[in-house]
Amino acid sequence: MDRPLHAAVLPPGPPLLRALADALDGGPAICPLSPDLPEPALRDLLDALAPDAIRTPDGLAPHRPRGGHAPVSAGTAVLIATSGSTGTPKFVELSAAALRHSAAGTLDRIGAQPGDRWLCCLPTSHISGVQVLVRALVAGTDPIIVPRFDTAAVAAIAAAAGRPHLSLVPTQLRRLLDAGVDLARLGAIVLGGAAAPPGLLGEARDRGARVFTTYGMSETSGGCVYDGTPLPGMRVALDDGGRIRLAGPSLFTGYRLRPDLAAEAMDGEWFVTQDLGALEDGRLRVRGRLDDVINTGGEKVVAGEVAAALSRHPKIRDVVVVGRPDPEWGERVTAVVVPGPSGDPGLKELRAFVRETMPAYAAPHELELVDAIPLLASGKPDRARLRTP
Repeated sequence: MDRPLHAAVLPPGPPLLRALADALDGGPAICPLSPDLPEPALRDLLDALAPDAIRTPDGLAPHRPRGGHAPVSAGTAVLIATSGSTGTPKFVELSAAALRHSAAGTLDRIGAQPGDRWLCCLPTSHISGVQVLVRALVAGTDPIIVPRFDTAAVAAIAAAAGRPHLSLVPTQLRRLLDAGVDLARLGAIVLGGAAAPPGLLGEARDRGARVFTTYGMSETSGGCVYDGTPLPGMRVALDDGGRIRLAGPSLFTGYRLRPDLAAEAMDGEWFVTQDLGALEDGRLRVRGRLDDVINTGGEKVVAGEVAAALSRHPKIRDVVVVGRPDPEWGERVTAVVVPGPSGDPGLKELRAFVRETMPAYAAPHELELVDAIPLLASGKPDRARLRTP
């Protein structure tokens, strides 16, 4: 039996929370979309989604997509719009069981206690924000919702709300540290969205933060590996090329109207990711994305590994490594760096630093110093923008 699909073009707040709770309990499925999207982009998404209705702050209105309506399976509760690595929008279908399993696993892993509250300050059009709300619903507590991340708001809530748990991306954690927020007044910090520099984690923990690093994506209902170890019921494996494979009850059920994409992404019960990893003492270490591998002079460099090495340099506050077009080498390894307070690093200095632990061809051939890494709405680095000088 099919169920209705509503596009929830709503800001973070009680109406979205009610729509999500209804969807998890068998009501109309929802696809949260940001009301801040430009009108043409929103229109294109709605045409691709083909919902039965659109829910806005003004209420529920029927929708007539150009291609007509398409049913949603009874098992689908929430859809998440994602472009993945291709830039082409697709909609990840998630069941209520998958979302609840993920939320329950998180509550167990962080040692949440009855009555603990969650602070939502991530975009609720992304799985990271949605999953914060699901955790609150599973825990039976009212979430504290901040429309968008703000260090002053988080600091005020931390001081008044009894150690709420929250999800952040590394850049947001960095901003809390820089603002002098007392992290000991927060509960668990579930950190995901991008690799966290070791120095950032160490500094946060020294300041009293209880940080859990996570790995996951929309197709896994959010983070499914915490500090290198899968949540209960989830499994991790690597193929012969080092690509990460994930299985378990938090997996998605498909891509809306694109069974071909789902077939490509699945190998039996395993979801085949676009990420490279290594298993070290039974723990997963994410090396980087396949599409971030830089081919320079015939050698392949995993950008994430170079960034991890550079992040240990004392003059680097934040760093992203990308490949930029090069007429001689094909691509050149480029480090985009936010300098630390001890001064600007030089290219020669950074090349020598990388060569202490990695092959010479992995050392950056270009250095760009910036005040801040450009980010996507999800909080991840805007790699497409960074690849352009």
